[in-house]
Amino acid sequence: MSSEKTSSGVITAINAINGPVIKAAGMAEANVMELVYVSEQRLAGEVIGIDGDVATIQVYEDTTGLCPGVRIYRSGHPLSVELGPGLVGKALDGIARPLDLIREQQGVFIGRGIQLETVDKLRKWPFVPEVKAGDTVVPGQVLGAVQETSLLEHRIVVPRGITGEVMTIASAGEYAVAEPVAQVKSETGLKEISMLQRWPVRRAHPLQERMKPSLPLLTGQRVIDLLFPLAKGGTAAIPGGFGAGKTVLQHQLARWSDADLIIYIGCGERGNEMTDVLAEFTELEDPLSGRPLMERTILIANTSNMPVTARESSIYTGVTIAEYFRDMGHHVAVMADSTSRWAEAVREIAGRLEEMPVEEGFPAHLPARIAEFYERAGHGKVGPDRHGSITIIGAVSPPGGDFTEPVTQYTKRFIRTFWALDKRLAFARHFPAISWIETYSEYIDEMETWWKAQNENSNWRDLRQHVLAILSQESKLQKIVQIMGSDALPSDQQLVLHVASLIKEGFLQQNAMDEIDRYSTPEKELKMLELLTQYGDRAERLVQRGLPMYRIQQMKVNAMLLTMKHEIPNDDLQVLEDLGGEICREFDELEQTLTATAEAGERD
Repeated sequence: MSSEKTSSGVITAINAINGPVIKAAGMAEANVMELVYVSEQRLAGEVIGIDGDVATIQVYEDTTGLCPGVRIYRSGHPLSVELGPGLVGKALDGIARPLDLIREQQGVFIGRGIQLETVDKLRKWPFVPEVKAGDTVVPGQVLGAVQETSLLEHRIVVPRGITGEVMTIASAGEYAVAEPVAQVKSETGLKEISMLQRWPVRRAHPLQERMKPSLPLLTGQRVIDLLFPLAKGGTAAIPGGFGAGKTVLQHQLARWSDADLIIYIGCGERGNEMTDVLAEFTELEDPLSGRPLMERTILIANTSNMPVTARESSIYTGVTIAEYFRDMGHHVAVMADSTSRWAEAVREIAGRLEEMPVEEGFPAHLPARIAEFYERAGHGKVGPDRHGSITIIGAVSPPGGDFTEPVTQYTKRFIRTFWALDKRLAFARHFPAISWIETYSEYIDEMETWWKAQNENSNWRDLRQHVLAILSQESKLQKIVQIMGSDALPSDQQLVLHVASLIKEGFLQQNAMDEIDRYSTPEKELKMLELLTQYGDRAERLVQRGLPMYRIQQMKVNAMLLTMKHEIPNDDLQVLEDLGGEICREFDELEQTLTATAEAGERD
């Protein structure tokens, strides 16, 4: 087909349509990953392949009603996201269109062809300069800052590739995002810098210098923080079948983790579930400051009934925004729920493109695509004197809870923390339903260094290994108990079951609705673990001396150990110290009784 030049770029026409995938001739001058607009409705699409002069385009909107001959308009640039003050607190769709503006213009349903700016170009922001004219600046250096919300400072940094002398810098005042706030004279000429940037979403923006993760992402969830920790800049997966609690756990992490910014990506989830997220997050308070949680949150919503191509791009939109804030020196946590739905979108698009399927119909390049996503996490240097990080936590929804399916297995290759959810625990109302048998973390060495830095006498690693050993023994004994019953076991094995029960109910189980139990500080978590370990050690010594198990099971401190998680506030560690004294006192009494009984037996 012939093509003609217009002010909008090169116009060509469709000659084949297959769902969200279309083909158009006359596109020899187009670039792969270039953004295009289809039909007079200007449906957004992206060039994903070129064969001669025929381009294959995936359309991010519904293609119903399109027919051969409909025109295509080139944009000349890749699919990108606008970045600047005004992003925090927004809810966006998969290609970064603000949902609140869509609702205002089109109602509750997203129509086709709507084009909206991600960042408000008219709103003015209070800019405060941090350099002066004549200063020499380098990439990543802060030129000035905008207090975007009470919880987040939006820093305007020197873009990559610009090094030179500051010729002009805006004085303190209010400016629109597109207004220049600085001019820098570099080797390539005078560069104007504004508060607005546009980054391609599929191109990674690497750290200036990648460093080994050294700080934990503190979540307030005891099973995570103490047993299976995640480092800032690390990667984690939350696999689990339907009803295992993946979404609720990610909500808890989004609310309680100590990241500076949360980016929550609802990728292919049910519409009612995303509605709950949008409603809940706008009402929640940040627990550390008392401010609305949305003042440090960005939501990206792409439900299961939206076009699959927009779902496929949504995680790239989210991680690109994360890289932008990371380069300011912030610690960003990205929650992707769920990467399985994203992989299904990749599979559907690959099928439309007639690519050779492999295991369970997924394309052969799926592992590479998963790796590309998780490799954009990391911790390191982002400026002359600043560090930032991106932590990626992806939920995986294996069909039937089968962890051997491809998405889960491929994901395990590229992440270092695996929080496996057990449906049996969820049915038993044990939340978070993280299996201590299948779960693992590869950040133990790094986190031990952090615990030692907090307290030279910290015995966190020893406590962790001791507790996991008890839970492992209990899991093996349960197979015997199911056949013979616990009474058939010797006293030392009954004690293992008893202590494991205290650990599971009094420490691992956590109530997200309880004012105290929903979040635990590291200090409280460690002290709780010390008390449980102290209890188990004292009990083991007495049982070895012949104390009947029923005496251990009747101890008053048992109830105290089970209720300390929701009765003792985080800031009242003295009560935990007192509980430790009560444990010693009660065991001392049992030991004295046992000694007296033994002496009396010897006299007889």
